[in-house]
Amino acid sequence: MAVDNSDNNEVFPEVNSDDSLSDSLIEPHVAQELESVLDWIRYSISVFYQAGVFFGHGTDNEWDEASSLVFQALNLPLDMPASRLELLYQAKVTTTEKAILIDWLQQRVDQQRPLPYITHQAWFAGMPFYVDERVLIPRSPFAELLQNGFKPWLSSDSEPQHILDLCTGGGCIAIAIANKFDSAVVDAVDIDTGALDVASMNIYEYQLEDRVFPLQSDLFSSLDGQRYDLIISNPPYVDEQDMQDLPDEFLHEPEHALAAGHDGLDLVEVMLQQAPNYLNDHAWILVEVGNSEVHMTHRFPGLEVQWCEFENGGSGIFAVQKETLVNYWQQNQQ
Repeated sequence: MAVDNSDNNEVFPEVNSDDSLSDSLIEPHVAQELESVLDWIRYSISVFYQAGVFFGHGTDNEWDEASSLVFQALNLPLDMPASRLELLYQAKVTTTEKAILIDWLQQRVDQQRPLPYITHQAWFAGMPFYVDERVLIPRSPFAELLQNGFKPWLSSDSEPQHILDLCTGGGCIAIAIANKFDSAVVDAVDIDTGALDVASMNIYEYQLEDRVFPLQSDLFSSLDGQRYDLIISNPPYVDEQDMQDLPDEFLHEPEHALAAGHDGLDLVEVMLQQAPNYLNDHAWILVEVGNSEVHMTHRFPGLEVQWCEFENGGSGIFAVQKETLVNYWQQNQQ
């Protein structure tokens, strides 16, 4: 999936104009002083430090973020062999390309805008996806579980045929699941029609319109009669305290896709109450709750869930079987 820079071309600042940089951390005349690809990477790292930008939307350090920004602005692939990278570092940047780099750096540094919203590309489970401010930028450890086939909760000799991705956002998880299980039908559900528009774009790009279906629904409200072999959900789960402490980059993401009440579990409670009505016998639901994992025991005392372990980092995803939920809610209604 290629990055389309055409939308940005009309708003690039003039390279020789100091006015556009008068209130910017980007120094005037920088376009005249920086020549090579490596010059721009080095300068980007410096202004990232100066601005105190936050990393966590695809990279976790200044070098990777700067390299990603510069290479995507120059329409260069990010996965070239090291020997080719060494040759390109000294390549000169054109005047038009410098204008793009200045514009992108201003957005990243002055506006603290996450890079995937600038490039309109994010990666999940090794796959590129279109993103914009209508959806969260994918960063879920669900990618590792998916690549492992959701074992041990799914049997290796029986692939799920009907899967629900609840709170799908831009559709990244739903599409990656359909790519993993090539005979499965996936319902990609979200309450937000704007997010579903983005999901539809990604579904079309991967030519999965016959197996991944974007559906507008407030959780399960529009899914009467459906039964699933597996339910996956990365819902809003940020608690009240964490919402107040979010770095500026996260303020560009849709708040309704992050916040979920005082302890971050408002939607999760509704989900767990209703899920047994939509799961086939012995099927599992896996839910990401992030830092709100610390509130689970207080919110659901006595509920036995299985917390997922990750080799590549990450936490806050639990799995629970239909029958466990049925027994739990029956006991708590007495």
